[in-house]
Amino acid sequence: MKALVLGSGVIGITTAWYLAEAGYEVTVVDRQANPGMETSFSNGGQISWGSATPWAAPHTPMLALKWLFKPHAPLILRPRFDPAMWSWLFRMLRECTHERFVINRQRMVRMSRYSHDCLVVLRSQTGIQYDQSSGGLLTVYREQANLDEGAHDAHVLDALGIPFRILDRAQCIAQEPGLADVAHKIVGGIHYPEDECGDCIKFTQALAILGQKRGVRLTMSTTIERLLVAGDRLEGVQTNRGRLDADVYVLACGSYSPLLLRPHGIDLPVYPIKGYSMTVPVVDAASAPRSTVTDDRHKVVMTRLGDRVRIAGIAELAGYDLVPRAARFEAQEFVMRDLFPRAGDFARAERWCGLRPMTPDNPPVVSATLYKNLFLNTGHGTQGWTMACGSGKFMADLISGKHPDISAQDYALQRFG
Repeated sequence: MKALVLGSGVIGITTAWYLAEAGYEVTVVDRQANPGMETSFSNGGQISWGSATPWAAPHTPMLALKWLFKPHAPLILRPRFDPAMWSWLFRMLRECTHERFVINRQRMVRMSRYSHDCLVVLRSQTGIQYDQSSGGLLTVYREQANLDEGAHDAHVLDALGIPFRILDRAQCIAQEPGLADVAHKIVGGIHYPEDECGDCIKFTQALAILGQKRGVRLTMSTTIERLLVAGDRLEGVQTNRGRLDADVYVLACGSYSPLLLRPHGIDLPVYPIKGYSMTVPVVDAASAPRSTVTDDRHKVVMTRLGDRVRIAGIAELAGYDLVPRAARFEAQEFVMRDLFPRAGDFARAERWCGLRPMTPDNPPVVSATLYKNLFLNTGHGTQGWTMACGSGKFMADLISGKHPDISAQDYALQRFG
């Protein structure tokens, strides 16, 4: 059986890996010259399976209004005439109830936890290296009221058996000694000891090489133009270099997936959320993060990747606009200098922005479609790296006719009606 995976980001490559493991003859096609060169290229580096939480929360609408007037706001809306944007925002607002928040968080945590288990097995089997660290994730809080609220929300995880610790200021410093000089700026934190971090692009490209050794074929520098439909099946994919055929197809093109589906009557509620990152060389290891730290106030993450620190965050709703805005990088640099002032060399910073494919409720779409041989693996938002291995294994099981290890209904396209 031939399988064609559309997209070579971390989602596409892990899907290809598990399909090859299941016995499929797999081809991956992508417009870039190498795997992982778009959304997977420079993300925050967090494998945050324990701390996974939806953006669609009861307090989000009020926070979004407050952020409109802040100079370093974590969310920026650039209004435009775009029906898809306003439809997505309306759907997201409907998810901002306590009941929906609990359901969506449980779904995110289940997939994230399962994915972490799959990653541990894959790492053990292959010895893959990607500047990984298992030092946990620390979210630091600057106001006691926000820490109390975060602690209350974290207890939702008790029912799922996810470990976490509420830390005071001194315990935060013990966990991340680089914060010692700015201890007065934080009141405490929440530590998720089983979260991890690592370089997503290194993982993606290393796994692509391992996949090729197992027979996965990479068809790069090839633009997908349209899906070719016949009745209730796909009969091929038209590219700028000709037609590609397979028995089954997996669409893993991130934010661009809805554009390919729309002509064929499939409404996939995935919208691009522009994210920014900076990567700076470490100049003082003792003053840098040891693992990964999230600043709750600014929603910026700082992750140690070997001799570098990745600073990521800022969400910008601006459609498919990939023009970088200097102010976003200034906000990230402000947060890093504020918490780890002596850690990095910003004169040598590498700056990047990319589009994160997000659903309105935040769990991904890992699903069959109305076309019998077309499957979707997209919509992971900020959790693509976290959920990649689990989504890939889940997808391979679904295609192979096996019962997935977690509920298929939770991630089906049909949940949107």
